[in-house]
Amino acid sequence: MRSTPLLLLIVLASFGSSLTVAADFTVAQVREQLAASSSERPADFSGKDLSDLDLSKLDFKYAKLVGANLFGARLVSSSFVGADLTRANLNGAWLMGTNFSGAKLIDSSLMSVVVLGGETKARPNFAGADLSGARIIADLPGANLSRARLHEANLGVDIKNQGMGQMRTDLTGANLTGADLSGADLNRALLSFANLANANLSGAQLYRAKLVGADLAGADVSNADFTEADLDGALFNGTKGLNAAKGMDKAANREKALF
Repeated sequence: MRSTPLLLLIVLASFGSSLTVAADFTVAQVREQLAASSSERPADFSGKDLSDLDLSKLDFKYAKLVGANLFGARLVSSSFVGADLTRANLNGAWLMGTNFSGAKLIDSSLMSVVVLGGETKARPNFAGADLSGARIIADLPGANLSRARLHEANLGVDIKNQGMGQMRTDLTGANLTGADLSGADLNRALLSFANLANANLSGAQLYRAKLVGADLAGADVSNADFTEADLDGALFNGTKGLNAAKGMDKAANREKALF
């Protein structure tokens, strides 16, 4: 993983982390609430500050964490299956092996999350998760986002912050099969060798996105903008909406793509 610029960490702190105020719970108290919860009465941490806590290997299945502050929290190998993390702050959280399958992460923030190690077990699982409207700038190569909903999610580079160095969302080799990326901002995102088969990319912004070797077989790219995207070796077999896609004539290495 690329190192996080110090200035970025300072900026992220303004998104909800408190450097002087303690979290609302101790780790022991979180464990107690989870142990006392059930599928009928899930643990509720909505609006609570859980920043910087080591919550690794805990089971938050179906827990309510709406608007929760998990800035810098260690969530290594924890389970958030079916949990509601709508508008949650996960900036700087440690997500090695974290399971978010089926979770709600609508309008959540995942800026510069920590994912160390390249082995499969270290990759977070977002299969079937709802990340609609989420803000994501993170290194997530090989992550599982199959069938995930990323409608109007913002994974693009923020030009205003280029003074801090260009920070891109890295989804190299990620599994995005059947994902809903309609209206998503993916400008300058790294999507080389990503599996986007049967994904919905209608209206997506792919300006200067790196799609080298990406598989878009059966995907819907109606009104998607490929201006200056790198299409070297990209697969477009059976891709829908190509005639309605934008910027294909301005895409890089279009002649090397496979249609």
